[in-house]
Amino acid sequence: MEVENHKEEVPFEYYLEKYQSLDPVETAQRLDILYDASTQKFQLRFMGFLYEVSYPEFSIKSLEKETADKDVMMDSLSAKTFILRYLLEGQQIKSSGKFITFREFPTYGELYNQQFTGRCIKRLTFGFGFKLKAFSEAMECIPGVKKISMGDVAYEFELVNGYRMQFIFWEGDEEFPPSAQILYSDNFQFGFHAEDLVVAGDLSITTVKNLCR
Repeated sequence: MEVENHKEEVPFEYYLEKYQSLDPVETAQRLDILYDASTQKFQLRFMGFLYEVSYPEFSIKSLEKETADKDVMMDSLSAKTFILRYLLEGQQIKSSGKFITFREFPTYGELYNQQFTGRCIKRLTFGFGFKLKAFSEAMECIPGVKKISMGDVAYEFELVNGYRMQFIFWEGDEEFPPSAQILYSDNFQFGFHAEDLVVAGDLSITTVKNLCR
């Protein structure tokens, strides 16, 4: 018997109802994304992959045939809620080029830090800390990804249009376990709420895990 997940279903239904009354032209201008009025579809990128989002009947379609079977958007209610919130509330704000930790975000850090540590930092560390070769191979599959000189292995990627993240690993040894850090471009603090940053980390980790299949 299927068990209802009210924790995810309730916010999804709430934002879905709001989505059906948004102004698609204003949304496209606000986020600097494409909207085709003839097909009533937005186009946006998530982790470098291209998607169509229909309006007003909400659905997400991957335009990347080779990764469709590994796509977090296809089966994740939290991913769909994240995209709904992005379309409803997001802003296209340019980053200064600086990256900051979760705890450095004003008012975010302490309140959500335990949730962020569990869902993102620990999950990233224990998921890939001893599989850095597989991690690197998966990251290299992300369009537009950049390998950066931080830690022992690190990559920078775009989450959604103009908002970038960095995954950084330090290898473990006989004395110390592996460790990881996640950094966000500084425009996240103006374009997203604290809970969105946690979901962003969670979804991006899931995407990388799926690419390891």
